[in-house]
Amino acid sequence: MQSQSTYTKTASHEAAKGSFKTCLLLYSGGLDTSTMLKWIQDEYKCEVIALTIDLGQTADNLSEIKQKALNLGAKEAIVYDAKEEFADIFLSEAIKSNADYQGGYALSTPLGRVMISKVAVKMAEKYNCEVVAHGCTGKGNDQVRFEGYITTLNPKIKTIAPVREWSMGRDEQIEFCKKNGIPVKQTSAKPYSYDENMWGNTGEGGEIENPEMSPKYEDILQWANMPEKAPDKSEILEIEFHKGVPVSINGKKDKLMNLIAQCNQIGSVHGVGVFTLVEDRFVGLKVRGVYENPGATILIEAHKKLEKLVSTREENELKVLMDTKWAYLTYAAKWYDPVMYHIHAFQNSMNKKVTGSVKIKLYKGQAQVLSCTSPHSLFDENLATFNKSADFNQNASAGFIELWNLPQKTAFGMYDWESELNKN
Repeated sequence: MQSQSTYTKTASHEAAKGSFKTCLLLYSGGLDTSTMLKWIQDEYKCEVIALTIDLGQTADNLSEIKQKALNLGAKEAIVYDAKEEFADIFLSEAIKSNADYQGGYALSTPLGRVMISKVAVKMAEKYNCEVVAHGCTGKGNDQVRFEGYITTLNPKIKTIAPVREWSMGRDEQIEFCKKNGIPVKQTSAKPYSYDENMWGNTGEGGEIENPEMSPKYEDILQWANMPEKAPDKSEILEIEFHKGVPVSINGKKDKLMNLIAQCNQIGSVHGVGVFTLVEDRFVGLKVRGVYENPGATILIEAHKKLEKLVSTREENELKVLMDTKWAYLTYAAKWYDPVMYHIHAFQNSMNKKVTGSVKIKLYKGQAQVLSCTSPHSLFDENLATFNKSADFNQNASAGFIELWNLPQKTAFGMYDWESELNKN
């Protein structure tokens, strides 16, 4: 292990050794936070309260994680159920905003970090913890999210980030855990780490990091089939929306968190929502991850098509810009920036009329919308039909064409654009 002197604390929200007695650790039970639980006790000589937040993750046994924290010396281990709040407050906004960062990533981790930070501040205040510890590296986005959100929600709380301090790599952490009898799933041969909640599962580490290498999906994927292993028979879901939020699947109404879980389960069988993406971290790095977000992919694709049906061209074009900005701000730890309140006001206004039903077909990794119906649909069969219709005045078309084409015709006559293009 490198000397800890290589890391110097410079920010006012970073807690110094000896300045606090109790630390609240955001504890997932994985490699980083399990290493941290032991390391914080040794290095900071303080008591640790472990906080594990239930966001609908399926790979984790929360009871076992709680017991593991206690076994590793935690003064107390808390499991906080935030599933319904996470779905109703954060994921509803994600659906209305067609959550997508750089081509397929539905922003499960950034959204989860807002929820975790909110609960962390609440629990820190309840248990009189002056400091919150997280397991983020100095190269990732999550350090910015946790520290930014926590100190925004309560500026009196300070943070520590042991992974930044101890300068251990994954192999060194695995060795540290072996020496200290800390059970972890990672091995040098299978070094993947995951961040999972009901909205998606992110895999990182190993060959995933290098875009020049092909990911070993059979070892990486935890939720979804690969398309070639998906059933040969398609499945059709009918999803009903009310003001942009899903309310039922195949006629059965349920809570949003349960509808998401149902879409995850069905979509995973059909290999839907698996993306390998080289993303731009806002700390300036190019990184690659494997993302599984089958439920998000299904619901967003259905929502997007219904939204287009009930909105004008100008609304839809502006919506794309607002969705892109929403996705970046969510990704870039700006959930509490005032501009997000304005964007959410726009999204909620746009989604007031996104009510109706969508039929979507799942087959071999694809989620294809087959049909949409809505009481607010802007489709008028009498106007759009190619059959004879008195509702559309075709006599007006020629005049429209003349005026529509006037700028192009005028400009083309003034300058020979085609010759100029051919010169290049």
